[in-house]
Amino acid sequence: MIPQWFIEEKRDGKAHAEADLREWVAAVADGSLPDYQVSAWLMAVYLNGMTSAEIAILTDAMMHSGECVSFNLQRPTADKHSTGGIGDKISIPLAPLCAAIGLAVPMISGRGLGITGGTLDKLESIPGFNVRLPISEFKRLTDQVGCCMIGQTDTLAPADRRLYALRDVTGTVPSIPLITASIMSKKLAEGAQTLLFDVKFGSGAFMKTLADARILAQHLIETGRRLGRTCCALLTDMNQPLGKTIGNALEIRESLEILSGKGPADVRLLTLTEAAHMAYAAGLFPTLEAAYARAEVALDNGEAMTYFQKMCEAQGGNLALPLPKAPYSEPLYAETAGYVAHVNAEQLGRAALTLGAGRVAVTDTPDPAAGIEALVQAGDYVEAGSVLCRLCADNLEKIANVREQIRQAITLTPTPPPPRSLIVEVMSA
Repeated sequence: MIPQWFIEEKRDGKAHAEADLREWVAAVADGSLPDYQVSAWLMAVYLNGMTSAEIAILTDAMMHSGECVSFNLQRPTADKHSTGGIGDKISIPLAPLCAAIGLAVPMISGRGLGITGGTLDKLESIPGFNVRLPISEFKRLTDQVGCCMIGQTDTLAPADRRLYALRDVTGTVPSIPLITASIMSKKLAEGAQTLLFDVKFGSGAFMKTLADARILAQHLIETGRRLGRTCCALLTDMNQPLGKTIGNALEIRESLEILSGKGPADVRLLTLTEAAHMAYAAGLFPTLEAAYARAEVALDNGEAMTYFQKMCEAQGGNLALPLPKAPYSEPLYAETAGYVAHVNAEQLGRAALTLGAGRVAVTDTPDPAAGIEALVQAGDYVEAGSVLCRLCADNLEKIANVREQIRQAITLTPTPPPPRSLIVEVMSA
């Protein structure tokens, strides 16, 4: 393979030969290709796309650029991937719930960047919780406990780390083929045989439209099919935040409410629905309805909470210790009465970032206690002077800086809004 010829091939809209594409990925992973050539190729892919066969080959080559985890368990293995959103804490109650109904869940998660939160940051707000486990311990705990949640290791899909870093600085992040290969190479490397994708769309999501979310879901499912995995996807609305909290420790508290059979209805619904689809797709139940009913029982009778407690203990977390709490928690009051018609997810995400709940650069350290809690949801009726939300931060200046921004993000009307459709579409192979 001559690198410049390979780049020209994609520049001219042609499909790569499998052997050439695999050789290219190997050279990306071992560093023998300079950044300027890899960047030129990324832009060519961004402009001209890839075929479904090319995406599958790229994914497989990226997956095999490092260590691939395999399991030999009595339980079927399953995992989920969310494309990220504001208040999206679903993975935290979902993994132990799935373990409670018979799945093994090896979950490798990410950190937040920008306005979207990361599962690892949320888990690390639990005192002592360790997400930096070696693969051997990851495998052992998945078998012993039923679920384990860690961050990506240096040995998993190293080609993806280099490509992702270059995409971030070359304007090629939105490429569907590159997004697909990035997501799938990591998820396939972790060893789960059944994968569910929560592809979000709207103001608080990476994909802004339902049409774009559908295209991404189709590519994820097709790539999984070509590489021998069972996959399905939910297309979910992220124009409004999930639940009533945004921020790491705050979202852990809400997750514990869900695991206690309580919590906001939208978070509960999505947790149960994702668990049901994963268990049904993995063949544990004869119907989706049966899987949902079993998940509902496990959430309400304490089984799922027991698995979460076991996972926390196994990974060093201590739920007996208090979660981080911000020194300042200030209410934001409604100026008029009315129904909550809309809560802008993007604006709330930006406000939470200003409060300290997220990171702008990968090297930033989020404040685990910062964020927004007691947030009203669409359909709620509020009186003048009642609380729209509470703002949590380590100083009052940060809170003052976002008050008007949050007020503008919450729209009140004299009449109730139409019911929100959280789960808009279900897709499978």
